[in-house]
Amino acid sequence: QVQLVESGGGLVQAGGSLRLSCAASGRTFSAYGMGWFRQAPGKEREFVAAIRGRGGSTYYGDSVKGRFTISRDNAKNTVYLQMNSLKPEDTAVYRCAAQPHMGSEYEYWGQGTQVTVSS
Repeated sequence: QVQLVESGGGLVQAGGSLRLSCAASGRTFSAYGMGWFRQAPGKEREFVAAIRGRGGSTYYGDSVKGRFTISRDNAKNTVYLQMNSLKPEDTAVYRCAAQPHMGSEYEYWGQGTQVTVSS
């Protein structure tokens, strides 16, 4: 029902920054919690960040705390992931996901955008 499209990935040097965007369809975007996940070759999918529907609370995986910031603009049906101080180990496909209700599993997923950090 909900379609998600990520953008903003690319190649960046270690220590640099990128901002990812996730555009969502629908008229009730604020009802969904949103999350960012990533997966590198040979590794399991990893939780990166999450934000509640109205943006009041945010959560981060330990590996990105202090470096990444999640935010959203409900008027634009878009969630963002600002990534600073990037490291080669941040290289992965980044996907956004929508959570229909508080405490539920993430039900809708985007196709992903590649982030590559060179050393």
